[in-house]
Amino acid sequence: MEYRLDDAVAVLTRTPATLRRLLEGLPEGWIASNEGPDTWSPFDVLGHLIHGERTDWVGRARMILEVGEERAFEPFDRFAMFEESRGKSLAELLDTFAELRTANLEWLTGVELADEDLERAGMHPDFGRVTLRQLLSTWVVHDLGHIAQITRTMAKQYRTEVGPWRVYLPVLDTRKGAG
Repeated sequence: MEYRLDDAVAVLTRTPATLRRLLEGLPEGWIASNEGPDTWSPFDVLGHLIHGERTDWVGRARMILEVGEERAFEPFDRFAMFEESRGKSLAELLDTFAELRTANLEWLTGVELADEDLERAGMHPDFGRVTLRQLLSTWVVHDLGHIAQITRTMAKQYRTEVGPWRVYLPVLDTRKGAG
């Protein structure tokens, strides 16, 4: 599928509500559990998504549009959420994520990008030259990947409880590290 702004916004708009419906009101065990050492809980993932809303997607898109390849993006701290989310409730994180995402999508849809804007490039600190199309496509896939990570982490909480059905539930045996 080729990147289209309207299609991307359709997914990005749904992520806050999807996470709210999935996580809000659940017992702590569902929210705080992870897949083992060096993995993230649903709470951690939500904090990571918030940090991205604050420091990654729109900030980098603006840099591409304003300075192009003249200056590299600031490196993204994939683990900043551990400090930033400390002492906050899940409800606070869900509200913050929804507010930030709404503001970021208002900017994205309000900037009125032309097709040629999507081919404009910036400088990633690790990858070098990247286009706005690649950045915005990555934003969508990043959301979907973290939704999958949250549901995989939650499924694993019943890993031993499913008994022999485990052979039909491959989600219980997949393992991915943090992020």
